[in-house]
Amino acid sequence: MNERDLVKDVILEVFNKSGYTDTAKMVQRDFDYISSEIEKKSGILVSGTTIKRLSLGDFSRLPQVATLNAIANYFDHQTWQDLKISRTKVIEPEAVIKPETIIMPEEDISSPIARKHGSRVFKHKLVYFTASILVIIAIFGFFLLKSRPGGVSNAEKATFSCQRSTRNDLPNTVIFNYDIDHVDADSFFIQQSWDKRRRIRVYKHTHTLTDIYYEPGYHIAKLIANDSIIKTIDVHIPTDRWFFYAIDNIANYIPEYINTDKYLNNGILGLSAQQVKENNIDITKDKLYEYTYFPSEMTVKSNNFRLKTKIRMNEVRNSLCPYMTIELFCQGYFIVMKTTNRGCANQAYLLLDREIKGNETDLTALTFDVSQWTDVEIASTDNIVHIYINNKEVFSAPSFDPIKYISGFAFISNGLCEVDDLELTGMDGKVVYKK
Repeated sequence: MNERDLVKDVILEVFNKSGYTDTAKMVQRDFDYISSEIEKKSGILVSGTTIKRLSLGDFSRLPQVATLNAIANYFDHQTWQDLKISRTKVIEPEAVIKPETIIMPEEDISSPIARKHGSRVFKHKLVYFTASILVIIAIFGFFLLKSRPGGVSNAEKATFSCQRSTRNDLPNTVIFNYDIDHVDADSFFIQQSWDKRRRIRVYKHTHTLTDIYYEPGYHIAKLIANDSIIKTIDVHIPTDRWFFYAIDNIANYIPEYINTDKYLNNGILGLSAQQVKENNIDITKDKLYEYTYFPSEMTVKSNNFRLKTKIRMNEVRNSLCPYMTIELFCQGYFIVMKTTNRGCANQAYLLLDREIKGNETDLTALTFDVSQWTDVEIASTDNIVHIYINNKEVFSAPSFDPIKYISGFAFISNGLCEVDDLELTGMDGKVVYKK
């Protein structure tokens, strides 16, 4: 087994230890989860994209030392060399160099004694020759690696932090402080969340970037060198109140805020088409309407909670497949349930420990007439999520293993939701939110 194959095999072993047995069925969020697992053990962030590439053997040269050491740390080894020695006695080089036959100096080799000594001299010279060639290759490879674009070194010397300009107002300016002066890479970026479009280039010898967050939530900002994530920080932007906005259901992702104090009608939370119009929002366009709530304090764990509500949707424009989504925001990941009318079941969707799409799985049990009041419950017990529709369990599956806190929740639809009897509790029965 050569070293390249060892890297691939060890990555696949990480997958197996985390419960992933079929790489072909893994999606990017799965690779990002593996990234977080390796980071927990090593303190070194290896991006999900890099992990995916390594698992497929899609690399022409070995990864940088920090990446290899992070993988080794996952298996409780200090360095990649330690892991390598423990796994195999001999790692075959990528290319085997066969030295030419060495001509012995002129001497009498006709006697057995001379032949014996001559053989020993030959072996010594062969060893010295091979060692010299390997040293030359190593030196050449080092300089080639240093000169090749795309490499990142000294990533551990980077620093990354932030602070908000206001407590819970939106938009909210976040001030990032960073130091990349001692990191070797071709380019650097700060990306404020999962959205790659929100990526801004930064440069050495500049240490401050201010950026605007338009949406509330628990975001994870990334400091990127070339295409590698070298640092992450949590950016929590709470509202401590219900916050409403619309987003074009196309590439444009800038929210349009819906400002109103009158969102409760006889105890039912919702907006009217007139309220949306009063905020100069064109309801004839295809939009998503989001009702969000993000408290400053997080007290409910994502592996043990219960969310109960009653929902329905009023259409604001003709849609063949109206839908509603309940989204629970956790620290670093989401729990999502999207429902629609029965005839559009292929558009239903779940995000638990993985993506479950209605066009690949029968999610008909999640669907109902979204124009009618329907009881929905999402509960998690020890990382097993159960979904109930009208008090009947219709689906259950594992959620993400990391135990995080629920940072907020949202109701999202291509119409205007109405929400009643909303309650979020921990499994100890403590009520965290009730409307």
